Amino acid sequence: MLAAECSSVDSPHVMNQEILAQAANEARGLAIDAVHACSSGHLGLPLGCAEIGAVLFGSSLSYDPSAPKWLNRDRFILSAGHGSMFLYSWLHMAGYDLSLEEVKNFRQLHSITPGHPEFDETPGVEATTGPLGQGVANAVGYALSGKHAAAKFNTAEHTVFDNHVLALLGDGCLQEGVAKEAIAFAGHNHLDNLILIYDSNDVTLDAMADVSQSEDAEQYFTSQCWDAVTVDGHDLAALANALTEAKNNDNGKPKVIIAKTTIGKGIPEVAGTAKGHGEGGANFAESARKGLGLPEETFFVSEATKAFFADRQKELNADFKAWNDTYDAWVSANPELAAELSSGVAKTVPSDLIDQIPEFAEDYKNATRASGGDVIQSVAAAMPSLITGSADLYGSTKNYIKGAGDFSKDNYAGRNIWYGIREHAMGAISNGIAYDGLFRASAATFAVFADYLRPSIRLAALAKLPVTYILTHDSVGVGEDGPTHQPVETVSGLRVIAGLDVFRPADAEETAGAWAASMHRTDGPSALFLTRQTVPNYTETSVRTRREGAYFGGYILKKETAELETILIASGSEVEHMMNAAKELGDGVRVVSMPCMERFDRQSAEYKESVLPAACRRRVSIEAGVSGLWWKYVGDQGQVLGIDRFGISAPGNVVMQELGMTAENVVSAVKSLA
Repeated sequence: MLAAECSSVDSPHVMNQEILAQAANEARGLAIDAVHACSSGHLGLPLGCAEIGAVLFGSSLSYDPSAPKWLNRDRFILSAGHGSMFLYSWLHMAGYDLSLEEVKNFRQLHSITPGHPEFDETPGVEATTGPLGQGVANAVGYALSGKHAAAKFNTAEHTVFDNHVLALLGDGCLQEGVAKEAIAFAGHNHLDNLILIYDSNDVTLDAMADVSQSEDAEQYFTSQCWDAVTVDGHDLAALANALTEAKNNDNGKPKVIIAKTTIGKGIPEVAGTAKGHGEGGANFAESARKGLGLPEETFFVSEATKAFFADRQKELNADFKAWNDTYDAWVSANPELAAELSSGVAKTVPSDLIDQIPEFAEDYKNATRASGGDVIQSVAAAMPSLITGSADLYGSTKNYIKGAGDFSKDNYAGRNIWYGIREHAMGAISNGIAYDGLFRASAATFAVFADYLRPSIRLAALAKLPVTYILTHDSVGVGEDGPTHQPVETVSGLRVIAGLDVFRPADAEETAGAWAASMHRTDGPSALFLTRQTVPNYTETSVRTRREGAYFGGYILKKETAELETILIASGSEVEHMMNAAKELGDGVRVVSMPCMERFDRQSAEYKESVLPAACRRRVSIEAGVSGLWWKYVGDQGQVLGIDRFGISAPGNVVMQELGMTAENVVSAVKSLA
């Protein structure tokens, strides 16, 4: 559909065009003044998309600034997070708790208007965006969450979820692979509650867009099972009608509105050019304000605009109260569903979750990916909010929830998500689910492919999202697949991400403890590294000790029976080598299992001393991965056995032997110490 066709449609929003056009220019003024004040920021999008913001916040979005976490609000995500002043300007004018003073403090220390939007720092910001493309996939996660919520909680008598998810993106977002993966996923799963607005200004940061792209956007989206329409991004009526049609058309397809805009509109010296992307246009702040019809006063919002949004807030609040009446009636009629929803929103975890996971037989011997597959069944039964997914590897990652159905266009209530071979999108979509806050997201792939979703893991840690990553085939024990599939650096590579708990359990009971610990952690993500190779159950220590050991991060698995002489430390499958070495080394040897360094490091000094007493400096560690991080536990008088090279293609046990991951090497290392 062409822009002219959209413009000719009668619109209920036409009566507001004059004030919305005025508000758009005032939003441009706020962006110009904020960027000029700090000599930093990106003006292109806030100026080029001002009419889009006016239509969204002035007529199309369903929201209530006084209830920014309203469950049935429309979710709006600024995927092109560099244009953050777009969002801050409109949140301020729309009535969110974002003062003009905070707008003036753009990019300043301790402000709630940072350079890129940060989740849970600024009211109305739905996702931490900045890395391009992530916000698109986050929006897909939000849309998935909305479909799942509607399928689980709506009844014939009451509709409590029927909101839409909207995201604004630019050429940079659309060039990123994570966005393309997510777009394909959304189209395949018919997420028709999702609307993307593509700021198509034909410019990227370095140059005009035709230097790096020649894609026909409408044809691309149509090929991915989306509805696509192109409009003039500065035509208020065209935008309003396109959004109205997109929200009203539940035809099984997500929607994209391709808005043709002029980057940096309002600053003639840079408008429509690559120079308009960043802060360069702020050099022309005074003349730009005059050209936009704004007064000399900086950070100006007219009384007319304030009055318009004050009236709009009353209308929106009335909608919110009407929904609340429906919600209250639904709660009365469906107390069990209401309790489940409330529990999910509150991130409630059964206090006895660790005890709801059946104990494994003493002679149980299997890979921790297999025991993890058993554990997730119990966790899923205790926590109906848990959903899971795999990047085309359920058969290997073992995280499929039995009897819970598959999420698809035919069954949005399913709890198992089939991502296909899309690790990038899987990570970012999981973050979107977590941002929405109704369900607990988990996702799985081979450990070596964690690098494909690492940006999303980093953002989950930054935004404190409780996502659980199941990463199997955790070491060179993978064997014959060879060095491309043997993640020697991956475990430690994730350990250095601040805020991420990385578990590498040694047996089935530690795996149960790791799963329970990851669920109880609601202020950040967890990664569970699980083996392909078989490991025994360590019955020398009680089930409770091993499970709680995962909570503590490190604990005494085998205590010395004589005066302490040596401490052996390991994680995962290499704990077996330490246990076997201890038998040969005598009674003065302590074996410490370290399933999660991050948790151990958070324990009290007293606890850490009880496990690793400073007086005992004769220490050896072993892990089938890079050695660097283990020195903090071993000290300068100990030895670290690791693999500081890539792997080998051979049977797993042969590779372990060849690369020194053996009890014999542990014994030799201990004997070499003074």
